[in-house]
Amino acid sequence: MVIVAEALRAASERLGAISDTPRLDAELLMAEALGTGREQMLLSRLDAPAPPAFDGLVGRRLAHEPVAYIIGRRAFWTIELEVGPGALVPRPDSETLLEAAVERFGAAGPGTILDLGTGPGTLLLAALDQWPEARGLGIDASADALRYAGRNAERLGLRAELRRGDWADGLSGQFDLILCNPPYVEAGAQLPRDVALWEPPAALFAGPDGLDSYRRLAPAVPRLMAQGGLACFEIGSEQAEAAGALFEARGLNVSVRKDLAGRDRCLVLRR
Repeated sequence: MVIVAEALRAASERLGAISDTPRLDAELLMAEALGTGREQMLLSRLDAPAPPAFDGLVGRRLAHEPVAYIIGRRAFWTIELEVGPGALVPRPDSETLLEAAVERFGAAGPGTILDLGTGPGTLLLAALDQWPEARGLGIDASADALRYAGRNAERLGLRAELRRGDWADGLSGQFDLILCNPPYVEAGAQLPRDVALWEPPAALFAGPDGLDSYRRLAPAVPRLMAQGGLACFEIGSEQAEAAGALFEARGLNVSVRKDLAGRDRCLVLRR
């Protein structure tokens, strides 16, 4: 009989060939196979028999399927989101946008929140969990992504309006907080196989220089941002100057916030 601890060691060694976090991947997959939480597994199940389903989950990961797709969820900020094919996997780097928003609004929070390209509701629902009294609107072009967002909002008990749309086209009104994690990868860029083989290309690529989304969005931000409002846009780590110039040309004040690794990650926009 193989126990959980032994199966985790063996799986970690195998996953080391394809993952930067092989032990964590193995633990998350084992917890899923056991039907328990990772912490509970580590505290009380390491001597239990390894479940037969674990090998199949490891096999899927060895085929570069993201762990979030395999187990169907991903933790982000203070919430857990359902994710799967057709929806961009939430990443810790994107929490930089929420950190900037919390610094600006504090406990009082914004009254209205707009999330452009909401995906499975990542930024919008995290912000609404932070400020439950706010009114939130999420826009996305993908029907698949919006289905995830709708289920996440319902499960989390958060009030969010979700619409299918092409960025800000046809959108009216003004918002205290605008959040956006647009596609910003250069066409033809080499990505990890987990990303390239599984995640939706429309949520990743943005033209030859990765700036096409910002070109589309920059003209809309001044009319959508309320007086005293804030907009937070995720960027690639080398895009601060080029992307920032597009918003500065529209009369906005631009500053840059770094992620926990010290890389440029968020354009903070004010009037």
